[in-house]
Amino acid sequence: MVLKQSTVKRYLTLKMIELVNALGHANVRSKHETTLEVTKETHLTPQGDCIIAVGADKGMLELSEEFKEALRNGKAVLNVVIECNGVRDIVAARGSMQLTLTHPTDMVVRKSDYICPRTLAIKADKSARDLKKELVRELKKPDAAVKVTLELK
Repeated sequence: MVLKQSTVKRYLTLKMIELVNALGHANVRSKHETTLEVTKETHLTPQGDCIIAVGADKGMLELSEEFKEALRNGKAVLNVVIECNGVRDIVAARGSMQLTLTHPTDMVVRKSDYICPRTLAIKADKSARDLKKELVRELKKPDAAVKVTLELK
């Protein structure tokens, strides 16, 4: 099926949302300068300084095919809304035609344009280190409910 240019433009203006539920962890450090990560894994060592939430109920393989296809558009803008215990922060990033979105457990948002199977989005305006300190304090609470909303425009 071939879409008319006007149809494609309209498709790109729709907002698509994926919701990921995860947990806080005592070892959340949120110190990484270029990335942030949400993982399905439940174990976290202090060396995992980009990881902001564990035990996610969804990884990239569980994102809808429509969402992944739209994220692979070079003009896609992704807002990652992170909420925990009433505190929230938003990270803006970009999609790319080169995204594979195939890692089974990890979703990494990067400030750089580096892409690997773990990469969810690139050219982000924040990394783990840039998140609100109040939010990071909440993310350090073991088993705190973390809501990560992926809003694709």
